[in-house]
Amino acid sequence: MVRSLWSAATGMNAQQTNVDTISNNLANVNTVGYKAQGAQFKSLLYQELQTVTTTSNGNPKPTNSQVGLGVRTSTINQFFSQGSFQSSDNPAALAISGDGFFGYMAADGETINYTRNGNFVWALQESGGTTLELTTAEGNPVLDIDGAAITLDGAIASRITISSDGKIYYPDDQGVPTDMGLQIGLWQFSNREGLERVGSAAWIQTAASGEPILENDADNIKKSEIVQGYLEGSNVNVATEMVNLIVAQRAYEMNSTAIQTTDEMMQTANSLKR
Repeated sequence: MVRSLWSAATGMNAQQTNVDTISNNLANVNTVGYKAQGAQFKSLLYQELQTVTTTSNGNPKPTNSQVGLGVRTSTINQFFSQGSFQSSDNPAALAISGDGFFGYMAADGETINYTRNGNFVWALQESGGTTLELTTAEGNPVLDIDGAAITLDGAIASRITISSDGKIYYPDDQGVPTDMGLQIGLWQFSNREGLERVGSAAWIQTAASGEPILENDADNIKKSEIVQGYLEGSNVNVATEMVNLIVAQRAYEMNSTAIQTTDEMMQTANSLKR
């Protein structure tokens, strides 16, 4: 009976993680560029209660008997399916159609974060003047194909246009869009599920994800497209997450009931000794 207590306790811990993961998905249903997560579980070791043996006459006894010792969380998977596009009035709003990621410099000035959140802004540089810099909403510089910040001098943000391959155009004196020689970088990964999440919609590379692949230099991958004036919404399916939440809550309650039942059985057995 004590074994049932520990097995049910591991089940409650696992389902608590499941509920937390689902709740986080629902909380970020409106977060731009957010990718849903899902908890995965695996059984703990099985204990063998009866081995395969034979009687004194050589007849086989029943097959061996095993009992599980509970469950644990194995991984929390990330699902990178495409989110729906939402129109935006922000001239620097960008959405990615494909498997690519934007890159931007983290606050430490050394780490590159990768994101699908294209809610960028053209901000004046802190040094003053009229130089605009493409940054995230938090002020981190977005990187071009050379890994450098993207800046334009004396430009008007609303007149800047960005093509599907990330090239930046600005109208000349005749109003004709002119290539400014700047291109927004897009990166892919051999195993994007191996990326480490560092925010609601930001990731960093790991040994599991592999090195980032710059789309501009790669010919053996399907390249992504940038859509200006749109943002990629969360890929969370509210109906699916609500069903999963109900299932997780019922599983948690079932394990809780198992603990209560075992406690009652132990209490009954203890009273018999008196």
